[in-house]
Amino acid sequence: MAKKSITKRWIINNLGVIILALLVIAMAIIYAIQTYYYSSAKQYLISKLNAVTSVLSIHSQDSAANFSTEMRNMLETFNEKDKIELMAINSKGRVVLTSSGFSPDADIVMPDYEDAMDSGEGTYIGKMPGGEKILAVSVPISSMNSEYSSVRMVTSLTEIDNAIKNYTIAVAIVVLVIIAIVISTGLYFAGSIVKPIRQISGIARKFAMGDFSVRISSNSSDEIGELCTAINHMADELSNAENMKNEFISSVSHELRTPLTAIKGWAETLMFDGGSPDTMKKGVGVIVNETERLSQMVEELLDFSRMQSGHFTLQNADMDILAELGDAVLIYSDKAKREGIEIIYNEPDMLPFVFGDKNRIRQVFINIIDNAIKYSSSGGTVTINAYEDEKEKKVVVSVTDTGCGIKPSDLAKVKTKFFKANHTRRGSGIGLAVADEIIAMHKGTMDITSPGEGLGTTVSIILPAKNS
Repeated sequence: MAKKSITKRWIINNLGVIILALLVIAMAIIYAIQTYYYSSAKQYLISKLNAVTSVLSIHSQDSAANFSTEMRNMLETFNEKDKIELMAINSKGRVVLTSSGFSPDADIVMPDYEDAMDSGEGTYIGKMPGGEKILAVSVPISSMNSEYSSVRMVTSLTEIDNAIKNYTIAVAIVVLVIIAIVISTGLYFAGSIVKPIRQISGIARKFAMGDFSVRISSNSSDEIGELCTAINHMADELSNAENMKNEFISSVSHELRTPLTAIKGWAETLMFDGGSPDTMKKGVGVIVNETERLSQMVEELLDFSRMQSGHFTLQNADMDILAELGDAVLIYSDKAKREGIEIIYNEPDMLPFVFGDKNRIRQVFINIIDNAIKYSSSGGTVTINAYEDEKEKKVVVSVTDTGCGIKPSDLAKVKTKFFKANHTRRGSGIGLAVADEIIAMHKGTMDITSPGEGLGTTVSIILPAKNS
């Protein structure tokens, strides 16, 4: 299928319409000029004929005057004979007297005379046998004298046509100049659109091949410039996402390799050399812990996959959020002790019920507490608070650690999928993204704050309380 460029379509559609409109306007202007000049010439001849007929009317009423003699004198003394020829036509419809002294051919066509005899005035624009264009006007005078039926004035239109021709040339030049300006500005405008679009098209193909290093150069501040800026921003985000995905794959590979190596090593040890009961207990404990770690990681990946495909669902019901939070604290109490971290749980007497999926909310609490322990060092503390914001009718659960903290530049990214603020700690980098999505599905929010690196982190989970 042939490619239809924007420039070609603009030339065919817009420029064609503009040229047609200009031609119509030019023709209307030329027609108006011609009509004006011809009408002016006609009115001038009519005014002259009226003057002539007025004089002839006076002579016709003078019984002492000879009408034929007066007619002849008038034609001979006509003062504009160099521009206008005055003719007298007899009762038989033949020109018998002229101001020039030359009688026209007997077979000359005079439609204006015929019209004048029928309607009282006649006008004719045509060409003489020699090819000269003329304007003729006739008026009847048969009521003044029976010998003459009409007087006629004839003038050449050569000068008028030359003037109209000059105006036509001027209008044509103006139209051509306008068309040239329209074409040049239109091509420039179309080029200003087509050029960046071609650049965008080429760069988009590179994006499709995975090359996010190129950017679109644009200095315009219009919609095209905004589009280029948006695409460059998209490339930045895609590049960041690609980098985070690669880091995620590397991190997950490492996270999977470490427990699998431990499980394999201890399994081989126990298979080939059972050893002492202490060794057996230690090996089985490692295998159980690492298997649980793998299971948690796989569950996070499955949850993330369900969210991406839109298959992540909630089993909502009224739930006691304190019970779910207490279970999560209990699960990590022993682990925190083993790692030398103190958990301080300020448990309230009662909290309003929350409408939601208790298993998913417990999963969020487990993820947040696990992260707090994971990013804290021995001797640190994890403080858990839960309370009701009666004014906003919200339930708030906050988990504060004294761990490594988060850089201010990373705070806005920590809930982004695949992002890991600290690569020295284990984890897939999607736990917070999954937790944030779960809280959002419960119409709540998850806020993460940190004073800075080495100063700890606070995660606040805010959920709407169920109305009593």
